[in-house]
Amino acid sequence: MTTIIIEDEKPAARLLSRKLEKLGVVVSTMLHSVEEAKGWFAANEHPDLIFLDIQLSDGLSFEIFESIDIKSAIIFTTAYDEYALRAFKLNSVDYLLKPIDEDDLETAVLKFRQRLPKQEPLQLNFEEIRRMLSNPFEKIYKQRFTVKIGQHLKVIPVSEIECFFSENKGTYLHTSDNRNYLVESTLEVLEHELDPQKFFRVSRKFIIPMQAIKEIVLYSNSRLKVILPTYKDDEVIVSREKVSDFKNWIG
Repeated sequence: MTTIIIEDEKPAARLLSRKLEKLGVVVSTMLHSVEEAKGWFAANEHPDLIFLDIQLSDGLSFEIFESIDIKSAIIFTTAYDEYALRAFKLNSVDYLLKPIDEDDLETAVLKFRQRLPKQEPLQLNFEEIRRMLSNPFEKIYKQRFTVKIGQHLKVIPVSEIECFFSENKGTYLHTSDNRNYLVESTLEVLEHELDPQKFFRVSRKFIIPMQAIKEIVLYSNSRLKVILPTYKDDEVIVSREKVSDFKNWIG
């Protein structure tokens, strides 16, 4: 089994090599930049396994393979978080977050050894990787909420929510089946957790989703009133200072 490491930090590469030796994996080559790796792959037979850092000193490492038909298996070694790696998690043998844990390393090597006889081709979606890494901190918005009902927990998808509202120092969500559930977050926190393309805070009391708007009515003092399908406990009024932004949001 031939193994190489592509890592721009030489001490980190040497440390990884020593850890691999303990697992019976001998590293034949250590490369430290995109350009160095391109030259090496052009002149050498591809190894069985590559331990690959994502961000090298002269670029992102997957650029190495954009013009190379890679035959090797890859275990990514990176400081990026799990979300940034989701684009290619299924296309690699594994990924290891730095600092690399020895148990995780052993598991990754074992996973590779188990798939080695199958010689499965590796298909990396470089366009998807590029998109994800161009914004590694891309926001993930909540898709569901878990509420407590007695001793039970109920999961409510955001598609079933008509509004969030505050009342008596508590925050509630109202569902399309005309039920209210207490949630642990405040409206201020929810504003950051919900997709702003789908949800809008119309006032200090309400956050509503676009999909739940049944009707919009002119209201006094240049305000707007929103009619929701089932929520009737209080009037949902778009405050005057929010009207302009609200119109842009629905427009």
